Amino acid sequence: WTCDSNPYEGLDPVYLALSRLRRRKFDESIAVSTELLGRNAVDQQVWWIKCRALTQKNYIDDTEAEEEGLGDMLLDDNATSSLPRPGTSLARPSTANISGPSPAVRPMSNGGRPLSGFVRPGTGGQRPGSGVSMQRALTASRVGTAMTRPVTTSGRFVRLGTASLQSEPGGAFVNLERLNLQKYAERPSLAKALCDYILFAEHKPRKALELCAAATQVQHFKDWWWKMRLGKAYYQLGMLRDAEQQYSSSLRDQEMVSTTLQLANIYIRLDQPQKALEVYKKATENFPHETMLLVAAARVHDQLNQADEGVVLYKQVLALEASNVESLACLASYQFYSDQPEIALRYYRRLLQMGVGGGSIWNNLGLCCFYSGQYDMCLTCFERALELADEETQGDVWYNVSQLAIGIGDLGLAYQALKVALAASPQHVEATNNLAVLELKKGNLETARSGFREANSLGPHSFEPSFNCALLAFKVGDLQESFKMVNSSLEAFADHAESAELLDTLKSRFT
Repeated sequence: WTCDSNPYEGLDPVYLALSRLRRRKFDESIAVSTELLGRNAVDQQVWWIKCRALTQKNYIDDTEAEEEGLGDMLLDDNATSSLPRPGTSLARPSTANISGPSPAVRPMSNGGRPLSGFVRPGTGGQRPGSGVSMQRALTASRVGTAMTRPVTTSGRFVRLGTASLQSEPGGAFVNLERLNLQKYAERPSLAKALCDYILFAEHKPRKALELCAAATQVQHFKDWWWKMRLGKAYYQLGMLRDAEQQYSSSLRDQEMVSTTLQLANIYIRLDQPQKALEVYKKATENFPHETMLLVAAARVHDQLNQADEGVVLYKQVLALEASNVESLACLASYQFYSDQPEIALRYYRRLLQMGVGGGSIWNNLGLCCFYSGQYDMCLTCFERALELADEETQGDVWYNVSQLAIGIGDLGLAYQALKVALAASPQHVEATNNLAVLELKKGNLETARSGFREANSLGPHSFEPSFNCALLAFKVGDLQESFKMVNSSLEAFADHAESAELLDTLKSRFT
């Protein structure tokens, strides 16, 4: 055996390819394997090495809930109920019994959920059935690139498969249309490598479905691995109920964390968060020290506006894994909005010591320093945040600088900071609302009124613009608009005392 790309004289090139695969040097392993297959195309061990290298190179961990495309959101017909009870659906999280900090002090996401302090897939936008309109979906920030990327999950798989084919010299590694899948199904070691290659490199779930079905029959329906891959193929095809059956059958044969996470993802896609929580709870009995299960359950509690339950799980995660970034960030955010900025500051300092950088964490450090009275540090943190901020976070940093200016009484600086924030992020709801408040203080009633209306149209999930607009309309005598806007405010935050008081005043005026 000789190999032109073998830099080590006398070393078996097959072992070299395998060693590079184990060291995750996939391109180098593929280069050696391709050269060896060019000399002997029927060498099965080299074929297996190249197949695994291509799979690992294109592998994407899909155990977490993925971001749904625009088509998945608007054309989703998998939900169990079109009018679920509040608290039993991600489309209608309970707003009456919110645990944790009040929405009056904790900002809400576009989906009407409290910000958790950690960006994760699927939590930046609204769920199907939560009142999202076609125009709102097309203009939302989470799908701002809807015209340049696939709008469905299956469309992304097609794009990934095409990109992987273009990156391979000489075209596809395996011609799937000419393969005898039944023959491969009888050889488990080769079949499993081929199945993962089809799913993660070629992204052709239909072919993977054929192979998994044949292999499952060969194994007499007793192999949990093939059932799990069968469920993954169904999931990528959008056949969620069939995927649920396969994952449940696989778990009956063998309890696995990855299978549990995939099954819970299906229930989340089906808008059954309580069922997903039951799956997580049952799995933690068998895997009590698995942090992925605890973090996943805490995420669902956050989406259901159950912050206190989520915090308990995040603390359990930190007891098992002290360097878990998501738990630290979520606990820091919870403590900050619970009026304990000193404790939040400790969490953010811990993240900074762990090497987590960027403009966001310096921005949060600046806020914690300001509200905990450490004024000498907050300006330095905000300067550092502005240096490291990217296009997405620059508007938030300038908005927080305006909050700092308002806190020290410098309304001129606050006005300028809000103008810069809107120039960096024109869709910033809070900045638009606060700028309208400053315009109102200057006596510009019409400018302030149009600002409140614009903020309300940009963020119907936020109650402040609606209430401000209602109060201003009431003071200028437009009772009809005031009544309309105060009802909108109460829809976003049912326990807002000032909105309820204004509504009672309006009703007494009408009668």
